[in-house]
Amino acid sequence: MRHSQDHDHHDHHEHGSRRPRFFGHGDLRLVILDLLSRNASHGYELIKAIEQLTLGHYTPSPGVIYPTLDFLQEQALIAIGEDGGRKKIAITAAGTQWLAENAEQLGQIQARIKARSVGYLLRQDPQMKRALDNFKAVLDRKVNQENVSAAQREQIIAVIDRAALEISQLD
Repeated sequence: MRHSQDHDHHDHHEHGSRRPRFFGHGDLRLVILDLLSRNASHGYELIKAIEQLTLGHYTPSPGVIYPTLDFLQEQALIAIGEDGGRKKIAITAAGTQWLAENAEQLGQIQARIKARSVGYLLRQDPQMKRALDNFKAVLDRKVNQENVSAAQREQIIAVIDRAALEISQLD
């Protein structure tokens, strides 16, 4: 039986275009268990922790988080208790074992999150954003919209490599 908690959600740009979803099927379960392995939590705190983990790129809605938590509880991977009238969620021994068994997949998810977050802080700087947008526009125009010879393509690649080298050597 398929559960819809973590594979039907898509991130949206402000203009409504669809981006690849942040987590694939089953990924959110691992991320939640990983967070719970460090600290028991509440549903809202998990939402905020995931938002922080992804630098604001993805905020799971309650309609995504709570069915995922229900599934994890049904599988005995988490236990939900009471804490001052609020539900306190903790990972179980079975959840810890399942997390360990899926450590490789968790590592891949964490690498994807990091890769999508690279440049996030750079893009917050207006001048850096302008320079990056300009670079992408020129590159797109030159490579995709003009007939570029193999020699020109090699020159473009060399310019990019030189720029990367210069940036890496800055003090």
